Amino acid sequence: MSVEILDGSTVRSFVEDEGAFNSSVDDRFAALDADHDGLLTYAEMAGELMSLRVLEKHFGVDEAAVAPDELGALYRGLFERFDRDGSGMVDRHEFRAEMKEVMLAVANGLGFLPVQMVVEEGSFLKVAVDRELGQLAKAA
Repeated sequence: MSVEILDGSTVRSFVEDEGAFNSSVDDRFAALDADHDGLLTYAEMAGELMSLRVLEKHFGVDEAAVAPDELGALYRGLFERFDRDGSGMVDRHEFRAEMKEVMLAVANGLGFLPVQMVVEEGSFLKVAVDRELGQLAKAA
């Protein structure tokens, strides 16, 4: 983990750079695709979905007051957003499309004022920051 300064334009610029964005998303897809069949099952994506900590309250732990079956249903619902055709599997194109929407929502949430935040190594936010820093170094 590292502390980075970023804003919505950092994330938006990363998403708009199709080559960089698709490469990063495709790498994550490949890492999740345990059986290398080009499709992600709920079981393959569950850990990634749970890492989003949609109900996080304290230090990376989802709210304990939520019943496990409710939390499971919430993560199933997230999976269904990725599974756009309802096949029960997520292909690379579905994964790319949903990650693009997620990242643009993050960009909109961040807005235009820089914020300091802790980001995980290898996360899409970290890749976006590193990409921007690389571009600034080239321009200098």
